[in-house]
Amino acid sequence: MTSSGVGVGGETAGDRAATAMGDAAAGRWEVLRALGSVSRLAPPDGAPVLAALGLPGWSKADHTRLFVLELPPYASIHLGPEGKLGGEGSERIAGMWRALGLEPPADCDHLATLLAFYAHLGESSGACRTAIARDRLEHARSVLLWEHLATWLPGYLHALSRDPTAGPWCDLLGAALRREAAESEAPAGLPVALRDAVPPISDAFSLDELLDALVAPIRVGFILTFTDLTLAAGQVGAGLRRGERRYALRALLEQEPAGTLGWLGQHASAWAEVHGRGGHVSTLTAGWWRQRALDSATVLHRLSDLARDASVPAASPAAGERGR
Repeated sequence: MTSSGVGVGGETAGDRAATAMGDAAAGRWEVLRALGSVSRLAPPDGAPVLAALGLPGWSKADHTRLFVLELPPYASIHLGPEGKLGGEGSERIAGMWRALGLEPPADCDHLATLLAFYAHLGESSGACRTAIARDRLEHARSVLLWEHLATWLPGYLHALSRDPTAGPWCDLLGAALRREAAESEAPAGLPVALRDAVPPISDAFSLDELLDALVAPIRVGFILTFTDLTLAAGQVGAGLRRGERRYALRALLEQEPAGTLGWLGQHASAWAEVHGRGGHVSTLTAGWWRQRALDSATVLHRLSDLARDASVPAASPAAGERGR
């Protein structure tokens, strides 16, 4: 997807590093845990983990900007119809814990928790004495991979890897995800979150409905960060208001509706290309995200044209008719 190596065909530096560190089963699970913990542990706590993974360090400010302000690593934000923490996306993951007789943690959909849980299932299945117990845990691990990681993590890594600070970590985690997918059979159908997703956006949406959808990746097929909005404001010549993305986006649409909608349409088209480049570990999942982004691009460009037509003043009456 990017120069960082996430989703690019062929073996990357991240692929080679993940293979080297994951040759032994124990190392495989520890690498996954460590990669997840990077998204949770701000420096100085996370510095030893980055060093152990062979990754360059970053500042506490970088960690806050990346994982708190810009792109919080929660599955519910990307798979829930609200685009927010908790809700349907989180509850679906919590159900996995309960199915195994475990109490789900409050942050069960955080990337660090998901990868730690995945590693725990892998370790536990390897230690099982009966085939029945081992098969049950392996099935749970497969569900966790294909339903709750592979559904959103490739797109998330693409968005995050646009920041040079996060690029090496994205590289390594993307390689680890591909390695896990290569050792697990992909399901025949779409993940539940995608299969049951709400319909694409419509040009009949009200402004509030459109704003709600634009900040929920599963509804539009793309991720929209505050950095993206800063870029949009500069390109359309509008002032960017600080605050939540929805608030800032409303201000842009009120100032320059046609230009902002046109920029959003281009953003959706760019994400459709991203989804089509092979970064997803499931072709079904990739196709779903690509089509969702294409549907959004069509609607947003149409809305941009309508807004532009509405801004053109009606023709003035002919000179001969003005005195009548």
